[in-house]
Amino acid sequence: MLRIRGAALALALLPAAGAVIVFAAETTGRVGGPGWAGVRVALCCAAVLALATAAGVAAVIARSRPAVSPTVPVEESAAADLYELVRDLAERLEVPVPSAVALTPDCDSWLEDRSHRTRERVPPVLVIGSPFLWWMRVAELRALLAPVVAGTGPSAHPDIAAARRFVRGLDAAVAVADKAQARREGEAQARAGEPHPGSHTALAGSGKATALAGTAARARGAVHRALLRFAGFCARLMLRACAQHAAEMERGVAAAAASRAQGVDHALRTAAQEQVGLAYAGWDRLLTRVALPAWRIGRWPARLDAGVVSALTELSHRDRLAEGFTSRLGERPACDLLDEPGAVDEAVSLLAARLFHGGPAEAGPDWAPVDWQAYPEEVVDRIWRARAARLFTHLDALDRPGGPAEAAATPVRILEWLAEGGADRTEELAARIGAAVARESARESREEALVGPLIPGVGDGPGGSAVTPMGLPLQAPRTGRELMTEHITAVICCAAVDTAGAAPGLDWLDGPALLVDGVSRADLTGHVLGLVEEGDSRPLRDWMAAVGVRPDKPVRLV
Repeated sequence: MLRIRGAALALALLPAAGAVIVFAAETTGRVGGPGWAGVRVALCCAAVLALATAAGVAAVIARSRPAVSPTVPVEESAAADLYELVRDLAERLEVPVPSAVALTPDCDSWLEDRSHRTRERVPPVLVIGSPFLWWMRVAELRALLAPVVAGTGPSAHPDIAAARRFVRGLDAAVAVADKAQARREGEAQARAGEPHPGSHTALAGSGKATALAGTAARARGAVHRALLRFAGFCARLMLRACAQHAAEMERGVAAAAASRAQGVDHALRTAAQEQVGLAYAGWDRLLTRVALPAWRIGRWPARLDAGVVSALTELSHRDRLAEGFTSRLGERPACDLLDEPGAVDEAVSLLAARLFHGGPAEAGPDWAPVDWQAYPEEVVDRIWRARAARLFTHLDALDRPGGPAEAAATPVRILEWLAEGGADRTEELAARIGAAVARESARESREEALVGPLIPGVGDGPGGSAVTPMGLPLQAPRTGRELMTEHITAVICCAAVDTAGAAPGLDWLDGPALLVDGVSRADLTGHVLGLVEEGDSRPLRDWMAAVGVRPDKPVRLV
């Protein structure tokens, strides 16, 4: 990589070297004549142009700041024990101590060089996945972090550090060029509806000076964008040339760090890696089944990391393969290394909500935190009643196209309608609900696009970009029958809460749940699915009778 950088520099200096050779040859009398004067001038012009272009490209690469992973910083004053653990690891491994510790809402840990923000050569920041702190025990976390901390040794090597800075600068320059191109396209679209600068309206009176100033500004902008595009082109070429070398270097660094860490907590290394896979599974399940429904209605769970422990503990009760994991809970959890775990968990939970879904940086009326104790009432019950209201709204439109319906919002109305309507009015109702859900999703996407970048300050160089929401893994779109099942289940759940003394609940692995006498009733969905697919309401009626649901009573909607 450094050879590629040297080759690029040599290529930029080549015309200047040619000009120097010609000057030296003329001075010594080895060459001369009128023809050589033209060669000398041409070489000098080419040298000046090449050096100016190279200086501009180098300036763009040097000033472009690589994006920094959004994290929650942990100061040493708020986590003295954690810093002491990291410092002890570094001393045992005989490597530099990381300059700081930060948490990320993900199941991963790495070293991140942020020296480009301070222009000082300091050891990298240790980024730790927050679920590890809450689920892992102190000894397991120590074993997990040993190979990561060992990476500060290679990071301090001058050649490795220089190569990494070079690659990060190229990557940042490419991002700057891409953003400039996107901005140019946006400005071109905005100017499409403006009057032409040469028109009578644009040049009349004082508008002539404004038009001339705007033309000059656009010309300067065009030159600047051209330089950025050329810099991006050069950066892409060099980045493509050194990609394989960078990958090989990083593999070598990782292998060296792993080898150095072999002697530290080797016996716990396998157990710690098992916990990584388990934590990842619980974190993914918690985000998609529990956190995402809350985010969609403007609530963000403020204790996601604590929820991981509950989710994985529940998994250990269900899965025979996880029977031995509960015995670990008697040992000291790694989150005890923090002075205020609750405050840190809340900060990480907000960052997770912004990264995976999007939202404001601070809490507000439409973006409020929710505790796990209040989750059933503020999230589960609200989702059920919103779905029930959507179902009856579209059912009213089918029954009485001219206006609102007078029929009550009762479960028995749904049962009779499905029994009498047949498969075709069922399909129409499902289509209406699917279209409504699609419109709401499209509106949310447009609103998020209008909000723009949500995590500022991670690329504040010239044209530096911010981090937009990453989003959770895409799921297959739900069919109309699946949506019908979901909405009818919500109606029955609302009726059970209103008339049978049931309560909304939270299943740590499956999300919203209906509690009857304190026990989750997961069998409801199967009976509703039979009603939607086969039109047989008898199993569902028997279920409601056994639970004590009054199907003739209207449910409370939102």
